[in-house]
Amino acid sequence: MKHSDFQFKDLPELTGKVILITGGTSGLGHLTAKILATKCSPAHIYISGRNTQKANLVIQDLQLLAPSVKVAFLHMDLADLDTIAIAADMFLAENKRLDILIANAGIMATGPGTSKNGFEIQFATNFLGHALLISKLLPILLSTSAEYGDARIVSVTSTGFHVAPKDQGIIFDDLTTTQNYGFGSNWTRYGQSKLALLVYTKTLAEKYLELTTVVVHPGVIATDLVGGLGWMDRMIVYATNIGKMVSEEEGVKNGIWAATVKREDVASGGFYEPVGEVGKHSRWSEDEGLAIRLWEWTEGVLKKHGY
Repeated sequence: MKHSDFQFKDLPELTGKVILITGGTSGLGHLTAKILATKCSPAHIYISGRNTQKANLVIQDLQLLAPSVKVAFLHMDLADLDTIAIAADMFLAENKRLDILIANAGIMATGPGTSKNGFEIQFATNFLGHALLISKLLPILLSTSAEYGDARIVSVTSTGFHVAPKDQGIIFDDLTTTQNYGFGSNWTRYGQSKLALLVYTKTLAEKYLELTTVVVHPGVIATDLVGGLGWMDRMIVYATNIGKMVSEEEGVKNGIWAATVKREDVASGGFYEPVGEVGKHSRWSEDEGLAIRLWEWTEGVLKKHGY
């Protein structure tokens, strides 16, 4: 089957598998959980998010549609490292395997700000929070792969990484500031954060050959991320993507493909655009020096914060 012919009806059974999806209480995360629960029958799906009420509604929905699948919520704010560590520890206390981790949650082109831990807010949410979560869950992912033959990390990035700062890719010296450089800097901050997630996931593939780590772009979708933008930023998205925007159902296909396709049909460390098509890199997404610096910076920051 060509990847372009990908259909939900062709999804494999995921019997016995445990899945964790960040940002699973709304948008693409919610729909991803819904499709995996109803089409693949895994043993357990965990969704993370900040809103317990929204999570309870999602869980009720999924349990009605797929009563045989256990669904649970992990309270997690990706801009707050302590909540991530607590959620990861709760997951580890309850489980002996993790087959699929989908790093889906994110924010886009938000105004200037910093996280609870003092990092530029988009970088903290879209990248650093996921890096800590992955770090905490690496042992169970590795043991799952050793016992069952595969474990996957699917990172949801965006082709917006192409608008990361052109001269550096990531402005390391200013990551503990708001990086408020004026008009349009909300988009370069977004691109920087999505570039970091892509580069970090590629490095994971190089360091942990036992795992299947994949980076996906879902397409341009009119989700809450776009709807929550200011008027001018919404117009930028719509004007630059005329005829390219897709539905949420189309938007989740690439991530679900990466999470479920046969291991031999996906390249670990690969970047894919919808559906299963090798994506176009930028200068910085393939820069070895940037990859090394990002890995070392991340390790140092997490260690400094006690992780």
